[in-house]
Amino acid sequence: MKITIHPSKLSGNIYAAASKSSMQRACAAALLSTQKVVIKNPGHSNDDIAAMGIIRSLGATITEVDRETITIESSFLSDPAAIVSKEAAVNCGESGLSIRMFTPIVSLCNNEVLINGEGSLVTRPMDFFDEILPQLGVSIASSNGKLPLKVNGPLQPKNITIDGSLSSQFLTGLLMAFAAAPLTEAVTIRVNDLKSRPYIDLTLDVMKKFGLQVPENNNYETFTFTAAQPETLNLKPETLTYTVEGDWSGGAFLLVAGAIAGDIHVRGLQQTSTQADKKILEALMAANAGIAMDAKGITLHAAPMTAFEFDATDCPDLFPPLVALAANCTGVTVIKGVSRLAHKESDRGLTLQEEFGKMGIRVALDGDLMRVHGGPVKGAQVHSRHDHRIAMACATAALKADGPVTIEEAEAINKSYPDFYDHLKELGATVTGGLEYRDALNEIYSEK
Repeated sequence: MKITIHPSKLSGNIYAAASKSSMQRACAAALLSTQKVVIKNPGHSNDDIAAMGIIRSLGATITEVDRETITIESSFLSDPAAIVSKEAAVNCGESGLSIRMFTPIVSLCNNEVLINGEGSLVTRPMDFFDEILPQLGVSIASSNGKLPLKVNGPLQPKNITIDGSLSSQFLTGLLMAFAAAPLTEAVTIRVNDLKSRPYIDLTLDVMKKFGLQVPENNNYETFTFTAAQPETLNLKPETLTYTVEGDWSGGAFLLVAGAIAGDIHVRGLQQTSTQADKKILEALMAANAGIAMDAKGITLHAAPMTAFEFDATDCPDLFPPLVALAANCTGVTVIKGVSRLAHKESDRGLTLQEEFGKMGIRVALDGDLMRVHGGPVKGAQVHSRHDHRIAMACATAALKADGPVTIEEAEAINKSYPDFYDHLKELGATVTGGLEYRDALNEIYSEK
């Protein structure tokens, strides 16, 4: 699908999409809960749909579906000592968080389960599991460190040391699994060189809200679980309600769009959120963007902006909106953390360099640093490379280009923010082309 973004002036109010980071973690926590769970403001991106499909395959029932509320009831832990998945296979779609978070959870099962994915996910390295899961009593077979994986548990929590430098998502999965497994003594996960610490804060926050055991966190270096106390864990309300917060990852594109071509007001982004991508506010302020914040939301208006320096090591998903922002700044912006970009939906460092190069923006890569030479942005034909954030970055930068920007494979946004182009149109952007959206909610929720 191709869409074309025309130079546009934005105005109006918009409510941010639901956070897939929050939604997917909520799905995992609901699977591990013995309570009926009500989730408000559920996400409906492809990654969210993948997470819901996984928990259904493992034994959860999802009902009462609409765009505002779903309910989840799980039988996964009905017998914690003998967990068996409902189905023999799960599919993680193209979701990196799902594969990394759910694999340890699936490994709680006493039966063999096939874990697979689609698209770019099948090329991402999964050596972590080959190394770690056998230490926890899990039999695993992979395709030379890639998907598909076959695991057969049950996972048995033990004192282990892991590498946290590639992604914090592996740790998220282990934390969830350890919290659900029977414990007879304290166990500790030791983590070396943990990246993206704010995402672990989000994981621990979700675990707490769902009544899972939250480990003692010693400066993100060790996470210690104590032996479960059944008399304490059973003191839970019959129904648990969780509201998925607004998505700072997708919201970052709206905020940058407003700084480039506003005046707009964005609601639904919690300024107290633990989401890593909330740091986009720091970048906007560093660029001297026209931004104001209050209890009702964030207001942005177009204003001359200047180059800035920013460390995105702990929030690598901000690179695409940061490049769109830097393209519209005077001077050379320096962004640190390029080493975190190789194993995304595309090699985002190179992809940003090549696709923004088509729009006349020079992006230089120097080790762990990216240097973005500001504008002017030119009209061009670019390609998403099947990467949702690349598509949104190009669309955002196009708002102030000197001509239309056409994006090939523009439907890549469905992975995280399927309403993105519609939201731009609501704010006054001229968007043309085949805007086709796949809404799989009814299929994924309906019980067969």
